[in-house]
Amino acid sequence: MSLFSRKPKLPAALRPKLGPDERVVAWAPLADDRALVATNHGLWLPDARRLGWHEIHKAAWSGRELRITPAEVAEERPEYAVLIDGPVVGFLLLEPGQLPDQVRTRVTRSVAYTSHHPFSAGGVRVVGRRVPGENGLSWAVRYDSGTPVNLPAVVELTGELVSAARTATAPPD
Repeated sequence: MSLFSRKPKLPAALRPKLGPDERVVAWAPLADDRALVATNHGLWLPDARRLGWHEIHKAAWSGRELRITPAEVAEERPEYAVLIDGPVVGFLLLEPGQLPDQVRTRVTRSVAYTSHHPFSAGGVRVVGRRVPGENGLSWAVRYDSGTPVNLPAVVELTGELVSAARTATAPPD
């Protein structure tokens, strides 16, 4: 492969309907004339659904398969969302190109703040993530298994932890 060779261009038939200011950064063909397409805003799945980088909890690359764990909103609270793992989706990539690296880089880059706080039963991870095209951070929490998520004291403490994180990451006046 030449140092100056170009990556193959995404065929028009596989190109998703991109949003304003959205551009393709990597893609990989799938079976059945489908593709996974990474843009500066997120990952387009073969079902024409885009997961924003901030909506992906985990991305794992085995060398052949890219496994994506999307975030699902379990509950909206006044200053943050309570997230859970959605069903894992896997994609066999025979010609991955730069797609796995772009996914890893962009998911990681979307995380601006993260901290874990143990409780007497379970714990919580507070996460502030960048959302393309939006100012500020999107705040969410993920509770550890076994955490009594609806116990009033846990809800109150979680709110305090998110508020402290927001204050700690706010730009100076």
